[in-house]
Amino acid sequence: MYRPVLLVIAHGSRDPRHAATVHALVRRVRARRPGLRVETGFLDFNVPSVNGVLESLAAEGVRDVVALPLLLTRAFHAKADIPAVLRQAPARLRIRQAAVLGPSPLLADALERRLYEAGLTPADKASTGVVLASAGSTDPEAIAVIADFAREWRRTGWRAVRPAFASAALPRTEDAVRELRALGCARVAVAPYVLAPGFLPDRIARGAADADVLADVLGPAPEVARVLLERYDEARMPALAAVGA
Repeated sequence: MYRPVLLVIAHGSRDPRHAATVHALVRRVRARRPGLRVETGFLDFNVPSVNGVLESLAAEGVRDVVALPLLLTRAFHAKADIPAVLRQAPARLRIRQAAVLGPSPLLADALERRLYEAGLTPADKASTGVVLASAGSTDPEAIAVIADFAREWRRTGWRAVRPAFASAALPRTEDAVRELRALGCARVAVAPYVLAPGFLPDRIARGAADADVLADVLGPAPEVARVLLERYDEARMPALAAVGA
């Protein structure tokens, strides 16, 4: 079977919780797809670097790689940083860049999993307002995707869903919490739409001080692992057809 190596590309952070969470997610991906080789590379702060992993793979004789950005929206890192790094890869490697993880109904399921783990129940949905709190971006496309995702998630039964951003865009988490209070929601929950702990997720948590419920980051949720494998399969399909596997 044609199985390119899956290279998960994470941003990296000085916060040790970030890399630990990324590695936990990758372990779940490996468990879901035994026999698939999955490597992890970081753009900054952590090792191994993306360049280092690609050089090692080429030295081993690997030819095909699917590079998967561990990102929820298609913003600067997916459009510029990661393609620039991949262009520096050894020439012998054939690399396909997979799509970012979001949006996906599975990610909405993962968000709900975290909210239920934090104390909500499905019966609470109709009376609960949720803040969909993301890291934020200066990219208009990424901001629009978050807003669209919030509208779609609202249709699954929540009283209201409001997007919020920890940086670069407004409103902030605390402003969205106040808006949902003013709307008359019986309870307000904050769902961090981020993959791993770090500086901006901590800012989201501080902004959730007046909320009734604060969920954990998405982390190694099984739904997130499923999305990673979906994106991998989508990226390898054209090559799969070409080799007739």
